[in-house]
Amino acid sequence: MSCFDKTSARTIAKLRRRSIPAQDREGAGIKVAASFLQNITLQQHSVISAYWPLPTELDCRPLVNALFNEGYRLALPAVIVKKQSMCFRCWKPGDSLAKSDLGVLEPLPIAKEITPNVVIAPFLAINSQGFRLGYGGGYYDRALRALRKTAPDLLAVGLGYSVQEVATLPYDENDEPMDWLVTEQGSRRFQR
Repeated sequence: MSCFDKTSARTIAKLRRRSIPAQDREGAGIKVAASFLQNITLQQHSVISAYWPLPTELDCRPLVNALFNEGYRLALPAVIVKKQSMCFRCWKPGDSLAKSDLGVLEPLPIAKEITPNVVIAPFLAINSQGFRLGYGGGYYDRALRALRKTAPDLLAVGLGYSVQEVATLPYDENDEPMDWLVTEQGSRRFQR
């Protein structure tokens, strides 16, 4: 736990991520894809949920394309009820996306819902225990908590820039930790 609140931590984390130089962003997605594929063992029939990156988030599309080319089924998150829940909908490169009320690109509502066994999540900041700081809606935390009840082998992977890892981060009983961290500097599994 930390002595500062999540709102302050989000403000600081957003500024930190926005200040990442263009030369550090360039090619980071390719490095992350290579590190993920080299270090994380996936089951042959894994369903993997990624995310469509916002402008300052690490671009996970090189990883998504590589996973698709290796034959994995893909999904993207979609908010069902604002401030309450999200689901995961089937998606593959080339499928149409629509902008949600939150400004995030999501699969169309007609896309089939699917249950992933790997969830790749962006973050504003992450600590050494694997607790991520998101945007404050709690969508990933609620989804991961529900998935872990039915799929104990679920893998939650935080994807971001190495400068987003911080020593101190506020978290509480509502926060779900990541199992892995993958950045342009490499991958590591969190110890529990």
